[in-house]
Amino acid sequence: MRLKGIVSLPDTWALPDIAPWDLCADIVAIVERGIENLPARYIVRAPGIAIHDSATVEAGAVLKAPCIIGENCFVASYAYLRGGVWLDRNVILGPSVEVKSSLIGEGSKAAHFNFVGDSVIGRDVNIEAGAIVANYRNERADKGIVCFDGERLIRTGRDKFGSLIGDGCRIGANAVLAPGTILKPATVVPRLALVDQIAGKL
Repeated sequence: MRLKGIVSLPDTWALPDIAPWDLCADIVAIVERGIENLPARYIVRAPGIAIHDSATVEAGAVLKAPCIIGENCFVASYAYLRGGVWLDRNVILGPSVEVKSSLIGEGSKAAHFNFVGDSVIGRDVNIEAGAIVANYRNERADKGIVCFDGERLIRTGRDKFGSLIGDGCRIGANAVLAPGTILKPATVVPRLALVDQIAGKL
């Protein structure tokens, strides 16, 4: 399972050609390498935190290294970014949005009161208020994350992975994506929906 054809992230990021769950597992090193190669318009505000000079980060937002905030991004008060986060240009994270160990593509938005964990999100994705991208199988004795690509089950070898969300997807308010979800581009998830693609398959 690779990103090509599902999500669009900049070639300049020079991401390794590995599965999305492996990207998320190695994201701290990936973001740290990315900081070393950023253009001059990125300002290193603290060790391991680089913010484009056109981006807005409101007072009260918490950014934990390593973190890259791209061109024209907006990060609202009380947003919480941790565990390695890289935002492409024009990303909006509203108040009280938590993002952990994730890559987020151009123009994508998480409105407010969201959790996005260990995920790869394409461009122009909209996540409405209260939607959760879960990253851990709390309910199962076997915590290993299993994905379903539409044809086969994929055992990731990881116990933390959220979702691979394709370009142009729409996630409705208060929806929940179970760990290991793979959404093809332009998928619409209704409000209040639970997406659990491996339910009944194991």
